[in-house]
Amino acid sequence: MIRVALAASVAALSLTACSVTETSEQQNAPETAQSGQSVDPMASNDQDGPTVAEDRPRPLMQAQVVLDRLGFTPGVVDGKMGMSTVNAIKGFQESRGLTVTGELDEPTVQALSQWQSIPATRIVTIPPEFASDEFVDIPEDRKAQAKLNRMGYESLAEKLAERFHTTEEVLAELNPELTGSASPAPAGNDSVEAPTIAYKAGMRLRVPNVGADQFDASKVKDAQWADTLRKLGVGTNQPTAASIEVDKSEQVLRVLGEDGKLLAQFTATMGSSQFPLPLGTWTIKGNAYHPTWHYDPALLANVPKSDPKLEIPPGPNNPVGVVWMDLSKEHYGIHGTDEPSRIGRAESNGCIRLTNWDAARLAQMIRPGTKAVFRA
Repeated sequence: MIRVALAASVAALSLTACSVTETSEQQNAPETAQSGQSVDPMASNDQDGPTVAEDRPRPLMQAQVVLDRLGFTPGVVDGKMGMSTVNAIKGFQESRGLTVTGELDEPTVQALSQWQSIPATRIVTIPPEFASDEFVDIPEDRKAQAKLNRMGYESLAEKLAERFHTTEEVLAELNPELTGSASPAPAGNDSVEAPTIAYKAGMRLRVPNVGADQFDASKVKDAQWADTLRKLGVGTNQPTAASIEVDKSEQVLRVLGEDGKLLAQFTATMGSSQFPLPLGTWTIKGNAYHPTWHYDPALLANVPKSDPKLEIPPGPNNPVGVVWMDLSKEHYGIHGTDEPSRIGRAESNGCIRLTNWDAARLAQMIRPGTKAVFRA
């Protein structure tokens, strides 16, 4: 476990967070003083349809896109049937009173059919303001990381992947004409270097058609946090959680409404043999946006105990991600990550870790006092 330094708005909280140990496995209106709405030129705009038609069918990615929009997020949108997609399907099935199979069976496909007009992908143009960023070379050494001003994105490719809830590899697969190769590298072939794209402002590219990104600036008091939400493609129209449940056996975090109905579900990484998930009933104390990570070897597994204590600066590549949700259980919390593709496939030091976009979404659903039940 590692202590986390907080923004001034929640500085009274005293937190720790978790490190990672490998295991096997809507349309936006122009911003005005009256509306408070904010323009995102890369946002979903289903009212007018996609800017360019689909180049080929992508049924599984289309289902992932719809589930992501509905709050049953598949983690990384990649068009593959992995554990996170199975969990997303199970959550959707439970919320609709369907038999929970984790498969896109006929009843589930029928229930999803009302969103069949939403395409799997859309074409966007990279805005200059999104492309202009201070990208950072993140060193592996923690002492070198502590010397940085910010744990920002390493490249525009990484920033785009987070914006559209996917990976750099998927973006390259969707845009083979931009990689300089006729087709992407074969999956699982480590001897072939994956194709890359030299992204720049003004470039048009195909991306997963994730939505739920309608943004009302008047609902977010912290300007820096509002900017982070936009960069993650997370809108302000989120349901309010009456409680959350963390299920270790299913590796999911569930968001429940006042009537006990399942409102959202996220695949999560939680605990390890050395730092197990703290079972029981807790409460949310508050959110810390853009936290600083306190590296303390005494509280971590698999790190040299002779290492010095360090402060790792904030940013999307901070090991606890862009937000920390503090729990009444001392030293524990729910937070983001710098490695979204490993969610559900790694261990933590007891805390609950989500993708940055899922953590940002959850942070808007909870309030101080929200009940959090942790089950085996």
